[in-house]
Amino acid sequence: MGFLAPWFLAGMLAVGLPVFVHLLRKQTTVPRPVSSLMFFEQGTQSSTRHRRLRYLLLFALRTALILLLALAFARPFFRHKTVLASDKLLLVAIDDSFSMNAAAGGSASGTRLDEAKRGALSVLAGKAAGQKAQVIALGGQMRLLTQPVEDADELRAAVQSIGPGDGHGDFGGLGRGMRAMAETVHTPMELHLFSDMQESNMPGNFADMVMPGNVALVLHSVGTGQGANWANWNVESVQAPGQLVDTKKARVIAVIAGHGTPLATRTVSLVVNGEVKATKKVDVPADGRATVVFEGLDVPYGESRCAVRIDGADRFPNDDASNFAVKRADPERVLFVHQASDARSPLYFGAALAAAAQASFVLQPITPEEASDIDPAKYAFVVLSDVPSVPSILEHTLERNVEDGGSVLVVTGMADSHREHIPVYGGNVGDGHFYARGSLEQEGFSTVGAADAAHPALKDANGFAGTKFFYAASVDPGQARVAARLADGTPLLIDKQVGEGHALLFASGLDNLTNDLPLNPAFVAFVDQTARYLSGEERVSGARVVDSFVQLRNPANQESAAAASKAAGATVDIIGPDGKRPLSLKEAAAAQSFQLSHAGFYQIRFANGRDALIAVNPDRRESDLQSIPDDVLKLWSGSAGAAQPAAETAAEATNDVSNAWWWVMLLVLLAALAESALASRYLGTQREAV
Repeated sequence: MGFLAPWFLAGMLAVGLPVFVHLLRKQTTVPRPVSSLMFFEQGTQSSTRHRRLRYLLLFALRTALILLLALAFARPFFRHKTVLASDKLLLVAIDDSFSMNAAAGGSASGTRLDEAKRGALSVLAGKAAGQKAQVIALGGQMRLLTQPVEDADELRAAVQSIGPGDGHGDFGGLGRGMRAMAETVHTPMELHLFSDMQESNMPGNFADMVMPGNVALVLHSVGTGQGANWANWNVESVQAPGQLVDTKKARVIAVIAGHGTPLATRTVSLVVNGEVKATKKVDVPADGRATVVFEGLDVPYGESRCAVRIDGADRFPNDDASNFAVKRADPERVLFVHQASDARSPLYFGAALAAAAQASFVLQPITPEEASDIDPAKYAFVVLSDVPSVPSILEHTLERNVEDGGSVLVVTGMADSHREHIPVYGGNVGDGHFYARGSLEQEGFSTVGAADAAHPALKDANGFAGTKFFYAASVDPGQARVAARLADGTPLLIDKQVGEGHALLFASGLDNLTNDLPLNPAFVAFVDQTARYLSGEERVSGARVVDSFVQLRNPANQESAAAASKAAGATVDIIGPDGKRPLSLKEAAAAQSFQLSHAGFYQIRFANGRDALIAVNPDRRESDLQSIPDDVLKLWSGSAGAAQPAAETAAEATNDVSNAWWWVMLLVLLAALAESALASRYLGTQREAV
């Protein structure tokens, strides 16, 4: 209960008026004629009888009348909770993840998505008159397809517009999205989720799935009809080179997996540009995995669209192939600038490049004096190995090439001239650390204390484990990324973004004088991965997963890069698997990254002129069609029954306000009439008594 004008309650103090009238009334004496006062004795008459309340019913009515008047002017009202069907926001969420492309179970026709859409239309058809509803698509991310509307035609059109998706379902994202919606929508919400309830869609933390207090969750499982058999084989992964020089040395390794499957023999095919190049048979264990290796990959020069396929023989053929892209080209040249007296560094570095599994690069050693008229843009990347200085023309050309998207590997070595200036990288080199000159208590070398295994150059180098460093330059990394540090904290490998390109600095040498890395097996892996990273091969080749992102421009230099690209007329050109361009001209001129939302092949031309063919595959977790256990679903929905709305108990009811002023005024009127009648009766009786 509340009051709109609570200050009028002070009028209740007037309740003293009836008390004054009934208790503090003036005593009156009626004179009577007497012949003589001699027979009267003087005395004091008790006034107790006059201080006693009389006419108690009349007193009560007058008191109630004053109290009710004060209450009426205070405008009382009551809040009460009511839940009406029209007050609830009806939410219909349809799972359009990749697994919903599987055939529906039992007697249902079409796919699981078709069954979900039919169920959603049925729920929308049964909504109350005047009730608002909203359609949600749940695939790789939660998407609101409509605003809360009453228009049945708009809601049906939104449901019908949902098509097969390639993303990975995430029930944790649904929970987070609903909690965010509950911050702005305070009315009760009834959420109907149509999904195959795939167990792989559950987040690691069950709390991420929990719905807010004003949301009642109703689960509708699709694709689990009686008699459904969901044994499923799929191509789980494919390992293949992104760039290829020698087709005979190439190897394609595919893993075939079975989920809930018996022991079976599957036929595996290697497809290049739509043509089957090789076929093998493999025995897949019951609910297990088998590996198939194809030796050699016969692809033409240029970019090729390849795939590994199986004869799935199941009701989910969409995951029976895995795409990958291969680019065949002649080996790219790597410019290696070194001192004339240093013959070891190019020897070790070139041998490591040649020893890589796919020898995609050819080293071209050169001295600084011979590099004046060299064009760095004609090389995959440039290495500056322990050079005292480079010609100003070359340095200026290198800086411009790196800003436009090229890359350079700067190896400091022990050249004293580096103390003044580091070419391209910038900054100065401080006093170096000569660990070989340590005291007797020291071992005479240092080792790597911390390494970022996520950095592409260290992906297979095992963090330089076991490598001894006898010398390391002291370089201030500033805001650059430090990929590796020595045990004393000295930065060893620093990755600095320069415009659209990279300047990777190695604060030691490539010979066996400053360290024994060239004699360590990790050196080949380090050189191979560094070459692929600096050449851009790791960024633009191979296969990706649906909903992953590809970087179009340097995010560390967004404003300047976008302005430079716009000024030069450089835009990004993307052609999706459907043959259409997903970006407008305005977006292509400024976009920093792009989300690969569909399976297939994307043809991308970057702002720096590089071309890439990227294969995109659905998340293979979607191939495991195992459903969430029933007890977990009941715990999630908060209902012991299957698919029964719980809005009355789980949703927070709306607060309605009822004004009680008219009822109080009616009581005032009744009290006034009763008081008038009683007062007339008592006063009439008193006059008669007189």
